[in-house]
Amino acid sequence: MATQTVAKPRTSVRVGVQKFGTFLSGMIMPNIGAFIAWGLITALFIEKGWIPVPALGGFGANAEGVPYVGLVGPMITYLLPLLIAYTGGRMVYDVRGGVVGAIGTMGVIVGAGIPMFIGAMIMGPLGGWTMKKIDSLWDGKIRPGFEMLVNNFSAGIWGGLLAMLGFYGISPLVTAFSTAAGNVVQFLVSNGLLPLTSIFIEPAKVLFLNNAINHGVLTPLGIQQSLEQGKSILFLLEANPGPGLGILLAYMFFGRGAAKASAPGAAIIHFLGGIHEIYFPYVLMRPLLILAAIAGGMTGIATLAITNSGLVAPSAPGSIIAVLAQTARDSYFGVILAVLLATAASFVVASVILKTTRHSDEGDLSAATSKMEDMKGKKSSVSSALTGAGAGGGVAVMAGPVRNIVFACDAGMGSSAMGASVLRNKIKAAGFPDVKVTNAAIANLTDTYDVVITHQDLTERAKPATSSAVHYSVDNFMSSPRYDEIVDLVKKSNAPEASDAGADAGHGAHAAETPADTAQGDGAPAAPAAVAPSDILVADSVILNGTATTRDDAIDEAGRLLLARGAVDEGYITAMHEREESVSTYMGSYLAIPHGTNAAKDHIMKSAVSVIRYPEGIDWNGKQVKFVVGVAGINNEHLHILSSIAKVFTNKAQVAQLEAATSVDEVLELFGKVNA
Repeated sequence: MATQTVAKPRTSVRVGVQKFGTFLSGMIMPNIGAFIAWGLITALFIEKGWIPVPALGGFGANAEGVPYVGLVGPMITYLLPLLIAYTGGRMVYDVRGGVVGAIGTMGVIVGAGIPMFIGAMIMGPLGGWTMKKIDSLWDGKIRPGFEMLVNNFSAGIWGGLLAMLGFYGISPLVTAFSTAAGNVVQFLVSNGLLPLTSIFIEPAKVLFLNNAINHGVLTPLGIQQSLEQGKSILFLLEANPGPGLGILLAYMFFGRGAAKASAPGAAIIHFLGGIHEIYFPYVLMRPLLILAAIAGGMTGIATLAITNSGLVAPSAPGSIIAVLAQTARDSYFGVILAVLLATAASFVVASVILKTTRHSDEGDLSAATSKMEDMKGKKSSVSSALTGAGAGGGVAVMAGPVRNIVFACDAGMGSSAMGASVLRNKIKAAGFPDVKVTNAAIANLTDTYDVVITHQDLTERAKPATSSAVHYSVDNFMSSPRYDEIVDLVKKSNAPEASDAGADAGHGAHAAETPADTAQGDGAPAAPAAVAPSDILVADSVILNGTATTRDDAIDEAGRLLLARGAVDEGYITAMHEREESVSTYMGSYLAIPHGTNAAKDHIMKSAVSVIRYPEGIDWNGKQVKFVVGVAGINNEHLHILSSIAKVFTNKAQVAQLEAATSVDEVLELFGKVNA
């Protein structure tokens, strides 16, 4: 018990830092193309570039003596910070948040007079968050016809105030921080201590904490240093592919079993593809190998410092191709030497560790890969190359054929039923009608499934009860790209050779059908139902022109239709709002299906479904919704009609028919045709 008490806070802190790093990375990574463009323009056209062009590089003056502005300065001073700010604001509050965040960042840029990447990473999300809070003050209180006026002026006024706040308040603070951080880096460089940063950076990479370090500190400081000196060593503190390559080469020569066999492919992905996570399981399998990574990192940094080499812009991903593309004109020798020596140092240390320690690589690579994915918080897109699935296109390999798939949500009656219906149809179309696709409430899950699918906000809740299953997270239940991955997994696991190899596993725990499966049902038309589908969705519960203008009002409108049917009481409508605050019921394809929480089933008198169309659309947590389907279900009674609705909304032509429908009968007929 004592060990668990200590371990949980560590995990929480690590996960918190991972989330913070992911958020920072989310602002930087979509704009890497702009960084690369700036880096190429800088490398080519500045005064010390490959092709000096005064008008583009921003040096010299024209015939009238007016200095050239060029592209380099404006891009790094204005374009890049504003792109980062817009992206950060948009992550918090869609386009509206992005615009306000960019306006506020302009104040920081002008106030500081230097590239304000850290300021942009503060003001962008701050602008989006504060605008969201301000909009909530008068949500639903604006008179019809004045929405655009209020929205535009509120964004303009608040954006202007944020720009002044950035100019007078945030700018001095960020400038002071940037100066202090730059002084620390300069101190490390001047005293030959910069290689020591590998002691922290290399373990952080394996623990997936590198984004917080790389994108939160190193990239902004590196950009500032590159602007002043034409290059920066900071861009290669984390991105050098040498340390990882050395470890993989050591496994190629001195490893055993699966680890040795998979190392060559992993080395190609790592070195040329720049996907560094591919070597993390090899380190986790032999924790002592972190010393090899540190040795390689320190050697590479020391080489860069001695040769005074660096990159002109960030290298993302950390491929040798990207590294060379961003190398400063006078740094090719130093950068290439740094990669080679880092590889050599890492290889030597890793080889000694592999030769002098006894270990079974054969059985531990899969476990180490799973450990890496648990630490990362999601399935790795490249881990299949380590476990033998790479030949099949990057699909995970199951111990036996996939037979039992479950969609899980909070209540097990709405979004999970719709998602299960969509995936079931895809799997049947792929030729696997015997694969069972059910839906369930998270509280009712047991560890008897091969695959578990949840909304991305619920995955962590589902994992403890289904630890031996493969988990998929989705945010769009109608047309998630993860469905195609799952179909591929079903195909591969049910191939003849896979079925033979996993025959025992296929008839084991995961193949068993539990009472929970039967209770939830799979939503197929053959499922027993106490109420006919025609009694669940009736004409009185269909509205072609809803009056609500906000998400919450639309939930109320759908809930009142259920209430009028005598299907629910007032408490269920309250539970519908509670469910929405917990996890969005947006499904994709302009559809939302608000329903109550699992605890609200006592408020349901009978199964019923309501359908409301909003021709102009409603903002549903940043997504446009034109159809709101209110759901109240007892057992399996409502699943038949939900399956029909799901079929309609995965067909663009039928969605178009719904949008064009002029009568309630057309809507009912469309769903009736799908049921046929």
